[in-house]
Amino acid sequence: MTRQGHRERLRARFAAAPASLADYELLELLLTFVLARRDTKDPAKDLLARFSSLRAVINARPEEVEEIAGLGPAAGLLLSLIRELAARSAEEPLSRRESLCSPSAVAAMARQRLSALEHEEIWAAYVDGGNRLLRWEQAARGTADAAFLQPRAVMERALALSASGLILVHNHPGGQYAPSRPDRELTLRLRQAAETLDIRFLDHIIVSGDAAYSLMSGGPV
Repeated sequence: MTRQGHRERLRARFAAAPASLADYELLELLLTFVLARRDTKDPAKDLLARFSSLRAVINARPEEVEEIAGLGPAAGLLLSLIRELAARSAEEPLSRRESLCSPSAVAAMARQRLSALEHEEIWAAYVDGGNRLLRWEQAARGTADAAFLQPRAVMERALALSASGLILVHNHPGGQYAPSRPDRELTLRLRQAAETLDIRFLDHIIVSGDAAYSLMSGGPV
């Protein structure tokens, strides 16, 4: 069987029944878009062997992807593009200004963008009086175990957007979603700052892997 013939059969199988393809076959097919004239089966299997799951492959850093034999910058860029598309897809309900009615809704949206990162990031969702999104944006970027945020900067941004309320979200790399003492202290400072400006501080949510924690409700969401 020629390489081209194999690819055509793989594409036909995917078109007929996407779920019938094994994980490595999905990656094999995906890599054909950046390895037009080279074998993609072995690199696909090597990616899964290295990162253990499809999710981990998609969330791998470009430089890690390039360490796989036969793969270069184009493969890392392709996977980064897929990751960004997935994150934006998860955020679409917010872009349509649907109401943020629960911590779980915010957590589900934030996980796609934040949970697999190896450094901490803090994001803020600014909302109007009906809890409809005005802006969802990064407020701070930190290291593997900390991110620092000045409550004043968040409040100034809320005032500039004429926001009625805000929800803070940040990630914990490594799978531990329980809030730290600094997390609780930041939450208290933000609540106090928001109260003085008549802004509703709705929640502070921590995401890590598939888990999330709401500091306002005091438990997993």
